[in-house]
Amino acid sequence: MKIIRLFADADGESHFDEHREASAQFRGNADFSRVISAYGLAFRETRALSEAPALGEWHCAPQRQYVLFLSGSTEIEVSDGEKRVLNPGDVLLVEDTHGKGHRNRRLSTAPENWAFVRANPE
Repeated sequence: MKIIRLFADADGESHFDEHREASAQFRGNADFSRVISAYGLAFRETRALSEAPALGEWHCAPQRQYVLFLSGSTEIEVSDGEKRVLNPGDVLLVEDTHGKGHRNRRLSTAPENWAFVRANPE
């Protein structure tokens, strides 16, 4: 499974990279990853907007966490200038808990649904 990672380097600059979570087991017709140590689950549901969404403020993640995109599309920009569009089914590992951070922009006025899974430090 491909996971997009958002992280801060030693200078506080935020970047994207990607990695594949290796298969630990194959059952039926599916690859299963290792069990990832995590705690806490929260959901975010935004309301529909009446006009085009604005670009959000720069911010850092409050803790290391996975973000599961359930509905809606958003564009995330990191401080090095790279932008990525995340859609339903995408998984983002957010690790920029310090530095310049990132910002996001909703790509439509439709509601969005995300799940946040707090990841234990590795």
